[in-house]
Amino acid sequence: MKVELTEKTVCAGLEVELIKITEDVKETVKSSRVKDGVVFIISAHTTAGITMNEGLPCVEKDLIDKLDKMVPCDDIYAHAHFLPSYGATGGNSPGHIKSMLAGSHCVLPVKDGNMVLGHAQDIYFAEFDGIKNRKYYIQVMGE
Repeated sequence: MKVELTEKTVCAGLEVELIKITEDVKETVKSSRVKDGVVFIISAHTTAGITMNEGLPCVEKDLIDKLDKMVPCDDIYAHAHFLPSYGATGGNSPGHIKSMLAGSHCVLPVKDGNMVLGHAQDIYFAEFDGIKNRKYYIQVMGE
């Protein structure tokens, strides 16, 4: 069995943003030369996620708007206190909660050397905690 792990970097241009990574994942699967197997796409962060949905700007807007309503930034959060381990005050609870709701990974089949997606599906890196460099991993496994 072949196993390949690729680290990718992404940086959002907004505080909260859904960034399509579908093409990067497809290219990584193709370059792995795995014909039949599985691909895992995994976020390396607790305030960012990996999710799948229909790749339309109106859907992206709806998802972000509804997450903002469910998890408002101006609510009261226990995490908003001084954290000695970080040397700063935690103020990113909404990002942690949104990340949990979006999910931290996706798993898809690989068949005949291609990632299998539904007709309207796209894969997103979901940023919920500001403009910063982030990492995600693509692991392809199979024959």
